[in-house]
Amino acid sequence: MRNLSPAELKTLLDDHSVVLLDVRQAEELEIAQLPGAQHIPLNELPARINELNPEQAIVVLCHHGVRSEMAGRLLERNGFASVAHLMGGIDAWSEQIDPTLARY
Repeated sequence: MRNLSPAELKTLLDDHSVVLLDVRQAEELEIAQLPGAQHIPLNELPARINELNPEQAIVVLCHHGVRSEMAGRLLERNGFASVAHLMGGIDAWSEQIDPTLARY
């Protein structure tokens, strides 16, 4: 699994070359979210993994990067070949890319 910096993720999102998977809880999305991200909370991911295409490149994000790394490992164990996670999570994104995004 690749570890992506916020700047690397921004490039991929600008190119529309990845699926962005947000594994935070719904109440966290109410505070801050990235447009276009697919939302599947980490605790629901095992039951909903079939909603994702194992052939697509997926970048997982959470608040600080712990849950996204766990989700990425789960995806890899289930045959997803191109998985990365956002180092530092949406918190790092708000610090480095979009300071208007709420931090919590």
